[in-house]
Amino acid sequence: MIPSVNNTGSQTFGLLKYLYDTGKYEDHTDPHLVASFDGLSPDPGRDPNATLEDLQQLLDQPVMALPKHARPAKHVWHTSVRATADDRILSDEEWGAIARRIVAATGIDPGDEQPGCRWAAVRHADDHIHIVATLVCDDGSRPDDFRSGKRAQAECRLIEKELGLHQVAAGDGTAAQRPTSAERHKAERQGRERTAREELRESVRRAVAGATSEEEFFDRLAAAGLLIRKRFAPSGDLLGYKVALPDDRNKDGEPVFYPGARLAPDLSLPRIRERWSADRHDQDVVPAGPKDGTAPGGPSAARRRTAAAAWQAVLLIEYGDDAVAAAHIASVGEVLDALAKTSAAHTRAQLREAAFIFERASRSHVRAVRGHDRALRQAARDLVRSGPALGRGEDGATTAMAIDMLFFLITAAAHWHAKKGHAQQAAAARRAADHLRAAYQLAAAQPLGALYQRGRHLGRPLLQRQTTVLREALPELAEQILVEPGWYALAATLTDAETAGHDPVALLADAAARRELGTAESVSDVLVWRLRRAAGLPADTSRMATGTAQPEESARRSGRQTSRRSGSRRGRT
Repeated sequence: MIPSVNNTGSQTFGLLKYLYDTGKYEDHTDPHLVASFDGLSPDPGRDPNATLEDLQQLLDQPVMALPKHARPAKHVWHTSVRATADDRILSDEEWGAIARRIVAATGIDPGDEQPGCRWAAVRHADDHIHIVATLVCDDGSRPDDFRSGKRAQAECRLIEKELGLHQVAAGDGTAAQRPTSAERHKAERQGRERTAREELRESVRRAVAGATSEEEFFDRLAAAGLLIRKRFAPSGDLLGYKVALPDDRNKDGEPVFYPGARLAPDLSLPRIRERWSADRHDQDVVPAGPKDGTAPGGPSAARRRTAAAAWQAVLLIEYGDDAVAAAHIASVGEVLDALAKTSAAHTRAQLREAAFIFERASRSHVRAVRGHDRALRQAARDLVRSGPALGRGEDGATTAMAIDMLFFLITAAAHWHAKKGHAQQAAAARRAADHLRAAYQLAAAQPLGALYQRGRHLGRPLLQRQTTVLREALPELAEQILVEPGWYALAATLTDAETAGHDPVALLADAAARRELGTAESVSDVLVWRLRRAAGLPADTSRMATGTAQPEESARRSGRQTSRRSGSRRGRT
């Protein structure tokens, strides 16, 4: 159950008109009162003799009783209380009881013969109610509604348990501000999938990803088509910024601007500058790219570097101190934004959704110490500067490799948040991982399919040889891997590694030991990408020959290596 306490307003009638309007909004059906301060308030939805003016005048009566100079400029308090999609449909009586508990918990109408405000709860949809109150008590005093949003959240957690509803993860005050009901309805009227606030947040996060200076950041915002307003001090120093969508206008036809801090706490200019200052401090460590600003090696090389950075970050999140872990988790968001921005069309939607959801997991009360995360920030920078991937060939395969590594990185972030008690962040990381898994399946289908076909054509002696390698390197996992569809792709990769001069047993054992595999849907798939990255093998093998000359020679060489290893072990025994 999600309460959303909105800013106070000055027009009781305007809010009531919106709540009872069924002409503009499809989800406004049968608006009616479910509770009110006295239980006798007129209901314009069900009583044909009652009007909106009647209800408005009743609610505003304590306000109007004050001398004009003593009336608060903004006297309308408004909150919505919404059930989750998993909850059952509540009755009017249940919603009425919920409304009475919310106004009591927030200090609007505390009860126990204490002064209270006048209020009414309107239901115009199955899954939520709106509570309208006027912030003057009948005795002319003001209510104690300090931190009413926090108090409403706490009461909703109790209501969920008592009514057997879905229990929403408790927040910690680091979430980005939710869109208001007005913003959501405006987006629906304009045919937008997301509100202007959400679209701007995503655009700004993409502009920040890998940026190293204010100039680059604002250039990216302008290139994304956003309107920008900068705020300067009298000295000429830049203090902050606002952004707007060109086609998002208010009733006067003016663009609706949002400050960076109102989009998300970490998108204020001072917080963004922390990333740049860390980059400048470590600029002697971060390798510079070509003078034209592009990343060396193109999209496929950038994705390989991303996979390597993600691999190292997993260990730092699991074993580093909290400030270092928080910095890496924050930078994961930049990498996801950059990957979504440069991904091919068939993976873009899932990657974009993963980045959008993970945004919640990128912040907590553990303050990140920037600078330690420079490898991930460099990876984001390389992804952006390398340009979009084609989605096929080597860069398509390295996209699958990078997504695979990022999946384990985000899983590690979810575990870290869970240990710290960050329920909302852990839940967001897990949901982002689901979208990464879907993106991986789309990206990996072609390259793994090619490896699978090569593995099927290895020939029985060589396939038996790779089975022996697997059982020697991973005796506890071997039987599970051998029945996975991806086993043939792994066998082909082991053959490629041997051909390149690597010890397949040592390489395979190291790849499995570096990180747990329990969260993997296919252990063989994970090992394929780890081996190909560690051994420097081409990620895309669709054009490699499937003949037997090279594999048979590899098998003979492997047999000699096995004999030497076995003999050595017998000697030591």
